[in-house]
Parts: sequence; C-alpha cells; structure tokens
Amino acid sequence: MTESYVKKLSAILLDAITDKDPLVREQVCGALCALGEAQPEEALSACEEYLWQHEKLAHPYRTMILRAMETVVSGHISELRKDKARAIILLASSEMTRAKELVCDWQQAASNVLVAVGKRFIGQVMEELLSKFQPGALPHYFVVQTLASLAASNVFGMVPFLTSILSTMLPMLGMAKHDTMRVAFCCVLQHFSESTLEYLANLDQAPDPTVRKDTFATDIFSAYDILFNHWLPSREAKLRLAVVEALGPMSHLLPSEKLEEQLPKLLPGVLALYKKHAETFHVSKSLGQILEAAVTVGSRTLEAQLDSLLAALHAQICVPVESSSPLVVSNQKEVLRCFTVLASCAPDRLLAFLLPKLDTNNERTRVGTLQVVRHVINSAASQMEVKKPFILSSMRLPLLDTNSKVKRAVVQVISAMAHHGYLEQPGGEAMVEYIVQQCALPPEMEPRKLGPDSEDLATDSVRAISISTLYLVSTTVDRMSDVLWPYLLKFLTPVRFTGALTPLCKSLVHLAQKRQEVGADAFLVQYDSNVTLPSPYAITTRLLTVSSNPYLGDGRGAAALRLLNVLHHSIHPSLGQRWATTIPLLLEHLYGCTEETLSQKEWEEKLLAFLRDTLAAASDNTWTCQLSLEMCRQLSCYDAEPQEKNFLYKCIGTTLGAASSKDMVRKQLQELLETARHQEETEREGLACCFGICAISHLDDVLAQLENFMRSDVFRKSTGIFNIFKDRSENEVEKLKSTVILCYGHVAAQAPRELVLAKVESDILRNIFQYFSTKVLGIKVETKDPALKLCLIQSVCMASQAICSSAQASSFHFSRKAELVAQMMEFIKAEPQDSLRTPIRKKAMLACTYLVPLDPALDEQVQVDMIHSCLHSVLPVPPEPEGEGDHQESLYLDTMHTLEEVLTSLLRRNMTPQGLQTMVEHLSPWIKSPRGHERVRALGLSACLLQYFLEHLHVSALVPFHNLGILIGLFSPRCADLWPATRQEAVSCVYALLYLHLGYEGFSRDYRDDAIERLLTLKEGLAHPDPAILFHTCHSIAQVPVGAATKDGSGQHWGAQRGALRAGSTLHVLGSAGCWQGQRGASGHGAETGHRGRCHSDTILLGVRWDFLMVLTGRHPQAPKLVVVEGGEGPSVGRRECAGEAKGTGQTGLTRHGASGNADPAVESPVARRLFSKAFAKRGWLWQPRIAVLGAATPSPWAQGPTVPEIVSVLRSKLQETREEYVLQAARHSVYLLASQHCAAVVSSLLGSPLPFDSHTCILWRALAVEPGLTTQVLGLLLEKMSRDVPFKETRAFLLSSSPGRVATLLPLAATCALYEVMSVLASGPAVLELYPQLFTALLLRVGCTVGVVLPRTLQAKERRSAGSAPAPRSLEPCSSAVDALQAVLLRGGNEEVVQRMELEGGWRLLGTSAGHEEGVARLASAMAKFAGPRLPLVMKELVCTQSSAYEIQRVTSTGFLAELLSSSVADDLLLLEPLLHNLAARQKDPCASVRRLVLRGLANIASGSPDKVRAHGPQLLTAVIGGLDDRDDPHSLVALEAMVGLARLLDLAEPQDLRPLLLHVAIRIRPFFDSEKMELRSASIRLFGHLNKACHGGCADTFLEQVVGGLVPLLLHLRDPQAPVTSACRFALRMSGPNLKCEQLAAALQQHLQDGRGLHFGEFLNCTCKLLMHHFPDLLGRLVSTSLFYFKSSWEDVRAAAPMLTGFLVLHVEAEHRPQVDLEQLTTALQLLLKDPAPLVRMKAAETLGRLVKFA
Repeated sequence: MTESYVKKLSAILLDAITDKDPLVREQVCGALCALGEAQPEEALSACEEYLWQHEKLAHPYRTMILRAMETVVSGHISELRKDKARAIILLASSEMTRAKELVCDWQQAASNVLVAVGKRFIGQVMEELLSKFQPGALPHYFVVQTLASLAASNVFGMVPFLTSILSTMLPMLGMAKHDTMRVAFCCVLQHFSESTLEYLANLDQAPDPTVRKDTFATDIFSAYDILFNHWLPSREAKLRLAVVEALGPMSHLLPSEKLEEQLPKLLPGVLALYKKHAETFHVSKSLGQILEAAVTVGSRTLEAQLDSLLAALHAQICVPVESSSPLVVSNQKEVLRCFTVLASCAPDRLLAFLLPKLDTNNERTRVGTLQVVRHVINSAASQMEVKKPFILSSMRLPLLDTNSKVKRAVVQVISAMAHHGYLEQPGGEAMVEYIVQQCALPPEMEPRKLGPDSEDLATDSVRAISISTLYLVSTTVDRMSDVLWPYLLKFLTPVRFTGALTPLCKSLVHLAQKRQEVGADAFLVQYDSNVTLPSPYAITTRLLTVSSNPYLGDGRGAAALRLLNVLHHSIHPSLGQRWATTIPLLLEHLYGCTEETLSQKEWEEKLLAFLRDTLAAASDNTWTCQLSLEMCRQLSCYDAEPQEKNFLYKCIGTTLGAASSKDMVRKQLQELLETARHQEETEREGLACCFGICAISHLDDVLAQLENFMRSDVFRKSTGIFNIFKDRSENEVEKLKSTVILCYGHVAAQAPRELVLAKVESDILRNIFQYFSTKVLGIKVETKDPALKLCLIQSVCMASQAICSSAQASSFHFSRKAELVAQMMEFIKAEPQDSLRTPIRKKAMLACTYLVPLDPALDEQVQVDMIHSCLHSVLPVPPEPEGEGDHQESLYLDTMHTLEEVLTSLLRRNMTPQGLQTMVEHLSPWIKSPRGHERVRALGLSACLLQYFLEHLHVSALVPFHNLGILIGLFSPRCADLWPATRQEAVSCVYALLYLHLGYEGFSRDYRDDAIERLLTLKEGLAHPDPAILFHTCHSIAQVPVGAATKDGSGQHWGAQRGALRAGSTLHVLGSAGCWQGQRGASGHGAETGHRGRCHSDTILLGVRWDFLMVLTGRHPQAPKLVVVEGGEGPSVGRRECAGEAKGTGQTGLTRHGASGNADPAVESPVARRLFSKAFAKRGWLWQPRIAVLGAATPSPWAQGPTVPEIVSVLRSKLQETREEYVLQAARHSVYLLASQHCAAVVSSLLGSPLPFDSHTCILWRALAVEPGLTTQVLGLLLEKMSRDVPFKETRAFLLSSSPGRVATLLPLAATCALYEVMSVLASGPAVLELYPQLFTALLLRVGCTVGVVLPRTLQAKERRSAGSAPAPRSLEPCSSAVDALQAVLLRGGNEEVVQRMELEGGWRLLGTSAGHEEGVARLASAMAKFAGPRLPLVMKELVCTQSSAYEIQRVTSTGFLAELLSSSVADDLLLLEPLLHNLAARQKDPCASVRRLVLRGLANIASGSPDKVRAHGPQLLTAVIGGLDDRDDPHSLVALEAMVGLARLLDLAEPQDLRPLLLHVAIRIRPFFDSEKMELRSASIRLFGHLNKACHGGCADTFLEQVVGGLVPLLLHLRDPQAPVTSACRFALRMSGPNLKCEQLAAALQQHLQDGRGLHFGEFLNCTCKLLMHHFPDLLGRLVSTSLFYFKSSWEDVRAAAPMLTGFLVLHVEAEHRPQVDLEQLTTALQLLLKDPAPLVRMKAAETLGRLVKFA
C-alpha cells in the first residue's frame, strides 16, 4: 500500500509538471521533493520510471523532474541503495547525453544529478562517465563539464582517477576544434589542477598520502603546451579567458625547470591579455597564481620580467573603480595581491618603480600608486621596515596635491603608516599635520559626486575620512600616543585649523585620559621643553571663545569644554576641583538643547559666569593679567567671526574686571580703543560690552580712560593705526564717536547702580552729548551718520534704564530729560514718512518709553508733540508690497510694538478716563482716515491702550464712565469697515470699552458678561469673504452694545437721558464728515479695491451701519415700519446719511409708524430726531426728493374695482418694468397689505404664477414674511395646497421605454417653491416656530415622495430654455426644491447646527437620491436628536400619523426617521422610547419589505440609544428581530441581513436566560449565509456568529459546541475572502470562538494572530492553528477535511486556494494513526481535480498539499 500510494501521488504530481505556469511547476517540483523527503527511493523510482516512460516529454519539464531528483539525492545520499544509485546514474547519463546539441538547462540538471550521486558513489559515476569518455572520440560537452564539477565537489574521490583521465584526455585536446569544447576542456583542467593542489595541501586527510605533484607534472605540462601555444592566441574572448583561468592553477603543477623555462613566454602572454579584455579579473587572478608559483620555485628569470609586470599591474591599479561593478573591485584586489607577491621577492625594485610615480601630476597615476603603497605597507611590513625613511620622504609632493581623490588616498596611506610605526620616524609630524589640515576643511566645500566615475561620495569625503582616521589613530594605536601627545596641542590656536577643533579636542581628551591613567607626571604638559606649544593662556582663551558657538563644527563647544576639563592641571593647579563641578553643568545644558532651541544670550552668560568663577578660583592676579593679554592678542584672529569676537570682548571685560592692577586695566583699555575696527558694527558692540563689564569693578578707571581717549590726538591725527601722517576722514571720526558713545551707554547699564546715578549726568550724558554734537564756527552741525544716531539712542536707552532700575530712582531729578526727549523727537521727525528702512525711529521711540516715567514729568505740550510726532512718523508709512522679504516686515512690527509701548507709558502717567480720552483723541483722525492701513494701525493702537487701561483699572468709587458714548460712537462704525483687519480691531476696542464701563459700574475685574463675550466669537466672522455671513455677523455685533452697555449694576436698563446721550454721541460720529465717505473717495490703498467688485460689499456694510444706528438709537428690528426717504444716489447713500429730510416736505426722514401711520411719541427720541435733522442738514445736498409712504390709512383706489389676482398681476408687471429700489419697496409693502386682508386669495394668485418663479414673484412671496401673524397664515395655506393634490402621477410610458415613470404634479411643486421663498426671509422665524412640526413632517415626506420624480415635459423644456439665457433663481427639480424648503424650515426654526451637520456629512445629497434616501433620513434624524431634541415629541406625533400612508415611500421615510431616533439617548430622555417601540412593533407586518427592514433596524437601535433598556424589553426585541431571519417575502434577504446586524448589537446587552434558548436556532439559521454570494450577508452572519460565541462564554452547551466546530473551517477559509469586511468579521468570530473550544493555547493563538488592524501572515497562522487543532482535537481531522473539501469548488479563488492549504496543514500535523478518518481516495481525487483549476494559485496549493499526503503513505 505504501509503495503504491507514494507512486500514485508522484504520478499525479508528475502529470502536473507540464503546467503552463512556471510558479506552479516550481511548486510541483517542491511537492516531489517533499515526497522524496519521506520516501526518497519511492519518489526517485517514480521520477525515473516517468522519464523512461515519457520519452517525448519536452526538455523544460524533464529539467524540473531532474532538479527534484537532485534535491532528493543530495538530501538522502547516505540512505541511497547501490542498485538505486546505479539506476539513477544510468538515467542521468542518458538524459545528459541524449541530445547531441547543447540544451544547457536540461543537460546541466542531469549533470547535477550525477554530481550529487558522485559524492558517495564516485566509482559508479566515474564508470558511467568513462564509458562515454573513450580514446579517439570527442566526448559530449557535459561529460567533460561533469568531470570538472565532480573534481570540485569530491576532491578526495576524484584525484585518484586523474592520471587515467588525463592520459585519455590529452589526445582529445588536439581533436577539439570548436571553441565550446575547448572551453570545457579548459574548465576541467582548471578544476583538476585546483583539486590536486587541495589534495596535496591536505595529505594528512587524503585516502592515498603517497600522491605527489610529480605524478601529474608531465600530463599537465602537455596540456599546458596545447592551451598556451595553440588555444590562447584564439580570437574568441571566452576561450582566452578560460585558458588563462586554467593556466593559473596549472602553473603550480608544472615541473620547476619547465616553469622557469616557460616564464619568459608565459608572463608576457598573460600580460598581453590586459589589452584584449575589458574585464580583467580572471587575468589578474591567474597572474597572481603564476607569480606565486614562480616565487615558490625561486625563479631567477622573474627579475627580468619585473619592469613589464610592474608597468602592466600599475596600469590596472590606476583604472577607476566603480562600486556598481564587482568584477572591477575584485580585479583591483587581485592586482594588489600581485604587488604583495612582488614586494616579498623584490622590494627594492618595487619601491624604485612606485615612488617616482608619486611625483607625477596625473590624478589616476598618483591615486593608484598611493593605493599600492598603502597595500604594501600593510601586507609586506617586514620587507618595508628598512624602507620607512625612503617612503616618508617620497610623500612630499602628494601632500601638496589639492585633488580630493589624491587627498583621500594620502590619508589612507598615513593611516597605514600610523599602524606600522612610520610616524615615529623623522618627517612623521608632517603626516600628522596633513591629517589635521584635512580635518579643517570646511564642510560646505566638500567635493560632490560629479558623475559615474566620481568617488566623491559624502560618506567618504576627505574631511570625514580624515576625522575618522585621526580619532582611530589616537584611540586604537597605542604606539601613536607619544607621537600625538602633546604635539596635537599646537594645532588648537592657529586660525587655519579652526575646522579641525572638534576632532582635535576629542583626540586630545582621549590621549590625556590615557596619560592620566599612566600617572600624573606623564599627563602634565611640559611647556618649557615644547616651545612650539601654545601657552595655557592661549589654550584657555581659544577653547573658551570657540565654545560660544557650541554647535558649529560638529559640536565643538562640548568638545572644547571637555578638553579644558582634562587640561585643568596644566592650565592652573587650583582649577581641578572647581571645573569638575562647573563644566559638567555646562555640558548638561548643551545636551538639553538643540541648535534651534539654545538661547545664545543665555549660553554666553553661562560661559562668562564660568570665566568669573575660574578667575575667582585661580585667585592669581599675575595669571589673570597674562590671560587678559592673551585674549587681546587673539582678537585679530576672529575678524572673520564677528560673533565669536564679540564674545571674546566680553571675556576681556570680565577678565579685566577681575584684575587688581589698575595700570594694567587702563593700558589694556587704551590698547583696545586704539586697535578696534570701529567701522564694524558688531565690533563696536563687543568693545562697548567689554567696557561695560569692566566698569562693574573699575567704573572710575573706565570713565577716565574714555575721557582720555577722546581728548587724545586720535580724533585729529593718525597714530599709526590708520593712514599714517594723514588727517582722519570725517567718516572715521564718526565711527570712533559711535564707539565711545556706545561704550558710555554700556558703562551706564552695567556699572553698580549706587555709583551710576552720581555720574550719569555729570560724566556719562555730558560726554555723550559733547561727542555727539559737532560745531563748526560755533554752529551745531547735524550728523548724517545713522550709526552714530543709533549709538546715541541706544546709550540713552541704557542710561534711562539704569536710572529706572536704581533703588533711588524715585528721588532722582533727571534734569536732562527734556533735552533727551527733544533730541529723540528730532531723530523721529527727520525720518521719511513714506518708507521704513532703518530702526532709528523705533529705537528713538523706545528711548522715549524709558524716559517718560522718570521725574520730572514732561510738560503737556511736550507730551502732545511727542504723540503727534510718533504717530505721524509711523502710521502713514505705506505697507510694503508682498514678497519684499521678512526683514522689512519684522522692522515694521517692532516699530509698531514700540509705538504701543511709548503711548502706553504716556497713558500710565494719567490712568483716568480723561487720560484715555486724550490718547484716543490723538488717534481719532487716524481712525477716520481715508487710507485703510492707517485705520488698521490706529485701531490696533487703540485696542492695545484700552486693553492696558482695562487690565490696570482701579476704581475706588462708583462713578460713571462718561466717555463710553463718545468712544463707542467712534469705534462701532469701524466694525463695518471695508478692511477685515479694521473690523476685527474695532470689535476688540468695543469689547474693552464695554468691560471698562462695567468696571466703573462696580463689577469685579474677573466678571464676564455673556453678551460681551459673544463679541469674541463673532470676531472671526468679520474676516469671512461671504457677504451674507459678513452681514449677519455685523448685525449680531450691532446688538451687543444695547444688551451689554445699557445695564446698570442691578441689570436694569438705564434711563432715557443716558441712553439718549449714548445714541447722540454715536450718531454724531456716524454723521460726521468723512466717516464713511472717506472710504469711497480715498486714493492709494484707501480706494483699495476700486469700485468694481465692491458694490455689493459696500451695500452690505452700509446696511450694517444702518443696523448699528437703529440698534444704538433704540430702534429694534421688530418695530413698526419706517418711512424711508430715498436719495438720488441710491439707497446706500440715503442709508449712509442715516436718513434725512426730503426736499419740499416737512416730514422727518426717519419716524416710527403704527398701524394708522402716525408717529409713536412713546418710543421716538427727541434727541435722536434733532440729531437726525442735523445730519440731514449737513448732507442734504446729496438728496433728490422721492417719497414712498407705505402703510398710510387712505382708501384704496381699487376698493370697488380690481380683484386680488388683478392687483397681484399689476404689481408683478410694475416690478418687471423697473429695478428702482423705491418701486421694490412699494410693491413689497403693497402685497403685504393686500395679504393681510385677503391672505388666501393672494396665496392662490401667486401660486398661479408660471413655474419656475421669476425673481419678481419671489420678491412678492418674501414680502409676505414680514409680520408673524400673516406669515403663519401663509404657511398654513401653502401646507394645505401642498397636501391637497397627489405628489406625482404614474405614467405608462416607462412600460414601453426607459423614461421615468413618475411625473410631479404642479400645485404641490409650486407650493413647495413658495414655502422656500417665504421661509428664506429672516423675519419668518416666529411663524416657522409655530408650525414647526407640521412644516418639518410635511416637507420631509415631500422629499421622500419626490425622490426619482421628474418635471412634466413642458417644464423640462422651459428649464432647458432658461438655462441657455437667464437662469431661474433656483432649480425647479422636485426633490431639490423640497430639500431646500426643508433646510429653510430648520434654519428659521433655529436649528442651524442640523443643517451644518447634514452638509458636513453629505446628508442632503443622500436625501435626494434613490440609493441614499434612507441613509439621508437617518442622518437627518441623528442630527435632529443631537441638536433639536425639544422639537422631537411634536415631530414624532406628526410622523406617527403618516405611518399608514398609501404611499410606500412615505412609510419608508417616516419609519426610517423614527427608527433612527432610537439610536439616540434623547428618545429615552424625552419619554419617547415606549411610544416609538410600540409604533415600530405595529409595523412589523407591513407589506413593504423596506419598512419591515427599517423596523428591525429601529428595534436594534435601542442598543445604542438606551442600552440600559434592552434587558427590560429583551424578549420582545429578540423575538421580533429573530423573526426577521425567517422573513419569506424578501427575495434578496435584506430583512434577514438587518435582523442579523440588529441581533449582533442586542446580544451583548440581553439577559443570558433570554439568550440561551435561542442560540442554537440562530446559529443553525445563519449558517447558510456564511457562503452567500452577497458580501453583506456573509459579513453580517459571520459577525453574528462571533457574538453568539461571545454570549456563550463560560457556559457553552454541547449542542452549540457542534456549531462552533462546524463553523471553524468556513471561518478559517473566509479569512482569505476577497472582501475586507468579511475577513474582519472572521477575525472577530474566530477570536470569540476560541474560548468555547476549551483549549487555552488555541484561544491564545487566535487572539494573538487575529487582532484587528494587525497584519496577518495567513500561511503562518493556518499552520499554527492546524498544529494546535491536531494536537488537542485529533478526532476532528475527518470532519475538518470533509468540510474543507466543500470549498474546493468555491467561487472565490483565494478561498479555493486556502481550502487545500488547510487540508495540507491538518495532514502535516496529525499523527499517522488518525489516517482512517480521512478518505484518501476522495481527497486525492479532489486535489487532482484542483491541479486543473484555472487559477495558478489554486494549482500551487493543491500540489503543495499532495506533497504532504505522503505522511499517510
């Protein structure tokens, strides 16, 4: 049975070897190998028989079988019987030689089989091969090739046969005429020679230790003669290379005398091949072997060949190496091996050849030579020992080469020299210096890769290699310690080695630590004996200075500090203990920051503190003086590094401050003043800092030295620093003055406060002004040097700050204050107003900021002049064009910030309402400027001042804030400015003002008013580009002051007098000249956008100003209608002027009317009327008399005549004739009056208008929404009209064609459009709220009824015509119009959030489509539940009434809405849960499947909305939902799908006792859906199965366990389902099933592999799962395999492939005794059928499984 079954499996697999897919063939081959692993002889027999029986099988398939046989033989050669080996040898020999022509793959596979068998049965294989290797006839190519392979694979077995083989083969060499055969003979000779050499090298392990090289010498020489003399000259390149490959190992077997004899010919012959071949690796390799053979025999003829050898090899080493070509790299290694051989026998000749090559200027020659030198130094160290001085001296010229490749090679040579003691010789120091020079190369100048031949890769750059070499040599080469220490210290101070500081410091630290370990004496630096070394002062100065820029040069700051730390004893004996504490703290700070986050100022302060601490610890005046002298000497080294030089100046100041010798201090200060480069700004700043720091300890000396310097001849004649014997130029003198003035400023800022007050006026400021002022003939000359001005300003700032920070500042009388302020004003006024190029005005204003708080106080006029000058210097500066760069923008922002500070400092002196009013008065002209940028800046300053005033407000008594009205009137109109930034700044001002008012009314500072806080939320809307949003925002802002600023402390409204005062103040500003007009008539950026594109926004903003006026004068939108006087320039002008008088009439331009048309005196403000009249008198010339008085109680001329439709018709016609605003107003009011008496008639008349409604009809509809009572009637009538007629009519046309079958009826469509127009008016809100439930329900159902409904053909044609001309205001499409109306209901009902949420989620789009309508309804219900909960009870009541509608779609819509409500907790909160459940349960038997499905969804939604109620209604819910599984009237199983989804949601929440009786029934019922063609059904059923398992955890009955086991195979296989939701459901179900299988390991494996979101390696997972199943449940094998057989016919390819894969793993891991459970015949037949599956993947898995079935054999 065993034999037959394995053969059967093999036969099946062998039949599949002809598969057209190569991957399947590979898998079949692998399966054959698997059979061979279990039963090697049976598998080999089957393959052997198959090949003999199928003689005509194509060679590619024979190749696959032979490959399988080779694998089996190689793995089981020890188990192979001799007779079976003989049979395989005969088969392989036959396959190899059957075809005379070459078929490489096939014949190579057969040869490999012979080689595999020959590893054990070498005699039998050789017997077969030699039978085909007979004298007198050329053998088959692969017979020779197989002999070569055998020689390589079985050395000890083959060598004994070589004598006979060679004797037979030698005559054949002359017979071989074809190059292919000659190549084979070359190959076999090469391998024979290599095998012989290996045999001879391991004679102790050889079976015959008597074998000698002489045994083969004669035959090898004969072969050599033919190869070299006859075949090498061939024109065939492949043959030449084969010959030369063979000659290399053959040369070792030649007799010594023959080799000596042949070398004069052999070497030139081989060298000649370099010119014939591009790839020369084999030539070089063979040459190396020949040279080794020659050296081994002590050849004397080799010396004569050296010149040609060296020349040829050197040419090869100079070939550029490409990393992409491995053969070129290998060739260079072989060439270098040749040089090593030559170095061992002729070192003098080699160096005599190489070293002169170093003097050439050719890059490749020099680089190649250096590579050879490096290699020879490393590989022939003993021969080169005495040549070290010679080699070192030859490096002189390469050290001067600037080529980067040469530099890299030189560095590598020096590295090799360091390891072999060269650098200890004289001249070695030059090599070290060269390495340091390369380390100092700047990174930005590193060579880049220029092309394919370039080796300048960033990782191998000269600098990187040099740094690495220096560090490695310092740390790993012990003998270099004495060479490098302390020699490397000399490179620390020279500027040219700055770039190498980091690697130098790191190497020195390591060297010092090693010396420290040896002993203290070895560690100390002996400066006396090393005069070239820098002094300890120089080292300290250098390392400290470069540490100021710590991240430069690969982090040299940390490296320098570490080196300082280890050199502490050599620098000063007293510093060790102190530095051991302070330097680690500095390093810790560096490590905690990055280059971006490190504060440079803070870091320098830490370093200066470290220096002060060091000086204190040393406590040695001599050492301190020497250090300061060294610091001064090094100043010139940092001319190219201004930042570091600046820091060094600070170090000098710190050091001089610690010195006790006053003479030395004054001398050093004098020298610094004389040698400084005063033209450089950073140097002036650094020198000034030095003087300031020094003044902390030596104030009198510093002041005296500054005065002496100014009195010296340095200002008049040169002292040798500048142009000798020439007068100084004016510019040089100005720079000198700048330096001295700046020094005085820093002295004032740094000197002790108790000393500086006495000298600030008498010495410091007096000298500053003396040096600043230049007089010619007694007349003051203004300087033109901006640097001098800036220095003066900066010094004034520092002096002022010094005074302010002094403890005696309050008692100090600053007599020069006015003079300084006047000077600053001169600077500010001198700056141009049209540009901002220098920081002079900014710094001058900053100086004023510091001067203002000092006593005495400035005169009032001086303050006024200061404010005026500052504002006129900054605010008019035009904005920079876009793209001008960040510098100008930064300068402007800094200047504005400084302006804020100076104004704040002035306000701080008078923190009263009057002081605030004064500041705002100065800003008022700018706030009303016609130029937008001036308004923005002025309002920004105002907001800043108001905020400061508010933050520092202290009210000692409750007093009114009388300025509120004036200030509100000034700022509030700007909320409607044309510039968005202006509008936002104005809101900030109003916000602060209102809180100031509350503060003066007694409210605490932390009190927050909701109305005022709303301003901040509205502020962002002022920048919105949408005009509608902008208008709405401004309108909302306009109402805030009335709600917030008109309350007293008790929350009650103020009296009429105070309100009139506010209104009057505001109106005065609104009506003042230029307030708004300036925005239109301004030039420049003030006329910012031109007229075009601005009209609409102008109208909106002017309308908003009207709202501001109405609100602030007490006239609310709900007031009775107004008489509007229109002007000739249109309504915007009339509204801008806040209304006025009409010419020729005595009526007031703005009066309030009741129903009779008379003015209402109770609410009319006399103050307001008088102010209106005043405004009109000022602007009345703009008006033309045209009065439209609407609402007067005069008899209608049509009282007895025209009917309502006629009047409506006349109104529409008049609207069509003109677009004048007054006509629109009159028509709107007329239709409003008519509808108030004849509402139904007007509605009917307007509904009779042609569809789509034109703009005039829409205007009339909107006119009906101005009064809530009338609007309610209109909406009620329209609802009635909409529901009176059927929503659509069925047509029969769709039965005969593809046209839609439902056409909209006209009356409901017109009513829907009219509802939208009425509700689009803001004033319709109260009426909509009253009818909200009816409107919402009717329009929602209207949307449902119109999904998929089309217009009548007449209206379709009309829509197409209008689309080509002037489009209608809105689309007439039935469903879209209903959706728009529904949105209008929500907006007017205050549910904007619902509309926004639906828009965000795409709900409106879904609502209007047939496919997405249900989802759209659900999203609407969800949004309503979240944002409109209180509306739902009445809406639900209305919807419940429609549940029995005759229209199926209406029942679907209402059921979907109600069902979704249950998913929100609001249903339970509003006590709607029980009614909703009752209503939905009543619809379970609805004839519509969609309704039944939505009912189930609603019942399941309780799990989301009210999970705590599930248990209370558990039986009812479960019964209803499970009943859906058995719905027989649903052909598409959608109700069952909903039932499964719902049941999965409910299971986790239901009571266990309610579930247990149902689990088995549900599991059986859903099982067929596992393999449904619909993805949704598969996913839902499998996920529900997972929930059923979850519900059973801890108490799974045996009957349900059967279902779990039965579901294992489908779940495992559907993990390969093509749909992701199904695979996710399978993961969940398997995780839930694990615990019920009662196997902890299996459950853990399922949990580990199947987590959601984790990638799954299916094969690995399936293998692990099957292993555990078969280990713990082997009895399930038969059941699992039979179930998987069902899926062999699955319609999904991946599942079909997974089924045999599962079977294979089960078989792999089960014990053989369980074989009876499986019907092997059935399984084998099924797998055999799968081998013919159209999918290659399935065939592959079937073949793989067949290979595993051998376990049951």
